[in-house]
Amino acid sequence: MTADDNGDSTGAFSAATGRSLEDSSGANQRRYRAYQLSLIEPHCGPSVLEVGAGLGEFASQFHGLERHVVTDVDPGAVASMATRFADRPEVEARVLDLSEGAIDLGQPVSSVVAINVLEHIEDDAGALRALATMTEPGGRIVLFVPAYMQLYGDFDRAVGHVRRYTPRTMTAAIQNADLRPELVKPVNFLGGIAWWVTVRRGGVGAPNPRLVRVYDRFVVPVTRTVERRITAPFGQSVLAVARVPS
Repeated sequence: MTADDNGDSTGAFSAATGRSLEDSSGANQRRYRAYQLSLIEPHCGPSVLEVGAGLGEFASQFHGLERHVVTDVDPGAVASMATRFADRPEVEARVLDLSEGAIDLGQPVSSVVAINVLEHIEDDAGALRALATMTEPGGRIVLFVPAYMQLYGDFDRAVGHVRRYTPRTMTAAIQNADLRPELVKPVNFLGGIAWWVTVRRGGVGAPNPRLVRVYDRFVVPVTRTVERRITAPFGQSVLAVARVPS
C-alpha cells in the first residue's frame, strides 16, 4: 500500500462534503453505500481507479481487485486512506485533482469510479477526457452524480456543486468527451423525494444526521426492492456508465 501526498488542497474534503476528516458519520450510511456498490460493481473490471474517495468508506467495500487506486484532491484524506488500507497491498492512495488533469498511473486501469465528483467541476467533459486517458481502451468510467436542478439548494451551494444532472445532460457530457454512454438512468427515487421534502423545500442547510440514520435503516432497503422491479422515473442521483473507445 503506497501513498502520494503531494498537492495543496488541504481542507477540500471538508469543503466538498461538509464533514471533517475526523467525522465518522459515514458509518451511519452502511446500507446506502452497499446500495451504491450493488449499482456500480457490476460495471467494474479487475483494476479500479476511484476518484474523490474521501475517507475510503465506499472503497472499503471492494474486495478481490487486482489493483485499487483510491484518490482524493485533499492530501489529508489521502493520508487517512493510506493508514486505513495499510494492510491491503492492492490499494494505492494518491492525490488527484481532476481540474489539473490526469496523473501517471504507470498502467491504466480497467475501470474508473467517480461518486459525487463531476458536479464539482465546471468543465465536466474535460474531466471525463482526463479520466479516459487513465483507463484502458474499451474500459468503463462509472459515474454517480446528484440529479435534477429542482433539488438544487443551499446544501449544493455550500459544498460547491456547479450543477445537478439529468440523464440528458449526463449523456451530453459523456458524448462531448468522445465517450460512449452505455447506461444512464436516475436512481434512488425515494431519496429524491426525501431530499426535496427535508433539504430543498424544508429549507434545511444540510442533511440531519438523525434523519440520515432513519433513512439508511428503513428507506434504503425499500428503495433497493422497488428499483429491482421498476426503472425509477426520477431520483436523487444519476448513474452513468461510459465506455472508453477501443
